Formats: sequence, structure tokens, C-alpha cells
Amino acid sequence: MTLPLVDLSSTANSAASIDVALSTFGFLQLSNIGIAHDDVEEVFRASETFFREPHETKRRYAYRSAEENFGYQGLLEENLDPDAPPDLKETFTMRNILRSPLPLERWPSVAFRDLMTRFYADVLACAHEIQRRMAGALSVPEDRFVRVHSGENVTLRLLYYPGTAMAQPTPGQLGAGAHTDYGFMTLLFQHGVGGLQVIDGRGEWIDVPPRDDAVVVNSGDLLERWTNGRYRSTTHRVMPQTGGRDRLAIAVFVDPDSETLVEVLPSCVSTDNPARFAPTSAGAHLQAKLDASHKGRFGQ
Repeated sequence: MTLPLVDLSSTANSAASIDVALSTFGFLQLSNIGIAHDDVEEVFRASETFFREPHETKRRYAYRSAEENFGYQGLLEENLDPDAPPDLKETFTMRNILRSPLPLERWPSVAFRDLMTRFYADVLACAHEIQRRMAGALSVPEDRFVRVHSGENVTLRLLYYPGTAMAQPTPGQLGAGAHTDYGFMTLLFQHGVGGLQVIDGRGEWIDVPPRDDAVVVNSGDLLERWTNGRYRSTTHRVMPQTGGRDRLAIAVFVDPDSETLVEVLPSCVSTDNPARFAPTSAGAHLQAKLDASHKGRFGQ
């Protein structure tokens, strides 16, 4: 099985195709998203340069709290599956950087900050366009989702899975533990090295090979709640890179502003499918999930 490939530039067909893909798989691959390939490559180069710095250099920009959700984390510092061993990955996380920029000393360089800020803005604009297409498919006003995704909880994350991190991982230890994403949706850019796996309807893991011409998009927990289960929040994981090849990826987590009340949309309720989820605060849900993934760290 392969994930559906949807062309975002096809205005007439993309909304229906996104609807079918997220209803069936919770995942799709999206092409022609309006971001130049060279711009994505520039971010990957900056990411690789940063992660190849000495550990003591990277620690200058360390992640300080799950509430702030910004900065560098090294190997074994996060558990995306809280019941599994820590993940074999390094990350640089950047939350809300358009509306609430942090001081320059928190960034590796001015050039790094400016590049990531431009890319963040470009991906957020793309995400808003996807949300408009979803709104049409779900029979809600076009701006229903856009207006509650200002960027407060939108997070750009650089990911590095070292190929030499651990030749024989602890049993159950992965590059990123099995999990669902917490919020509305995620856009994931891959870069030539696989490892992402998604669980299918039969409970089997399938590979999602990287494509230079497409970004992986998946729905998260809050979108599943909004749509009463119509759009699936699908479990996925990243396998450890035990073959000696490093893996780089870029994720953008598009999550609602904290004060957003997430309640089942009327268009997703029927006599045969009553509301399955109670209303919840987006901020409380997201923070609880972040805290769980950093259990035992930062006072959690």
C-alpha cells in the first residue's frame, strides 16, 4: 500500500482528495504546495550544519521547558512513546516564532533565525490553504480553521536521526516512538533517507518512502476530535537508523491557538454517528501531551 498523492494546485479536485485520504488513512502526500524545492533544500543544509556541530556548541541553544517548546534536544531526551525507551534523535524546535520571537542568543545565528522564520511563514501559509480546502469538504466557513491557527502553537522542528547513534538499540527503542500527533495536522519534509512508518487499517506497519516532490501530511488528535473520527489520527513511528546513514527531516506541527475550544463539528454528527468526543481546550490538550513526552525532565 502507498499513501495517496494529491496535487494542491488542482483546486477543483484537491479538497475531495484530501478528504478521502484523511478519512481512509489519516495520511497523504501533497505535491505543488507553493514552496520552492531550493528553499526546502536550504533549510535542510542549515539543519545538517547545525547538527554536525560539537555537542557543547549545540547545548548553548538547549530546550528549556515543554511550555516554551523551543531549542535543541539531544539523543534520549524525548519519549514520543512515554512507555518506550527514549528516542534516538536530536531536534531543534521553534514554536510561535512569527508572533513571539526569542532573543538572538537563543538562536545559532542571525542567518539561521532569518531562514527558519521565512520557511515557517511559507509553510504556515501553505497550511492555511490546506485548511481552507478541508473547510469546504467539512461544510464549515472557509476561515473556520485558519482563524484559530495564528501560530501560537504552530511549531517548526528540525529532526536528525544519526546513523551511528546506537548499533544495537535497546529492545523497543526507535528513532521516534510510536505515537499520534497531538494537534490539527503535521507537514513533514523528508530528505532521501527513509524510516517513517505508518500503521494501516490491518494493524501492519507500512513504509513511507521519501519524495522530493511531495510533503507528507497527516491529521492529528484534535482534528480527529473536531471531525468526530472522520479524519483519523494515525499511529506512526520512525525506525532507528542502524545502517550507518543519517536521516534528516523537517516537521511543522500546525496546532490550534491555546484558547480554542475543540468540539465536534455539526456536519460530522448524525443519528448513526453521534458525537464521540467531549469538547476540550486545545491548549490543555497540547500541553498535557508535551509534558508526557518529557516525563522526568524540566520538572515534569
